Amino acid sequence: MLKQARIFVYGDVIGVGFRAWTKYQSKFFKVYGWVRNVGNEVEVLLQGEEKNLKNMIERIKNGPPVSTVKNIEVTWEKSDKICKSFEIRK
Repeated sequence: MLKQARIFVYGDVIGVGFRAWTKYQSKFFKVYGWVRNVGNEVEVLLQGEEKNLKNMIERIKNGPPVSTVKNIEVTWEKSDKICKSFEIRK
């Protein structure tokens, strides 16, 4: 069953390749959605199987080696539009 999670990532996550790293990880975990910078944080929308989303969220908690993730907020939502790929948004 398709699930959706919205994640806000706080810390040193801007200008360190976090969005590109997140897109790369999405392929490994077979999840879809998008990632974008919002102010000083990163917002991620994920869709996929619940197990895959939970594994991806755990990976996001660590982030790429050059970032420092201080906190994340996860909200489980109903999906209003099905994503068929993973994109980096501006």
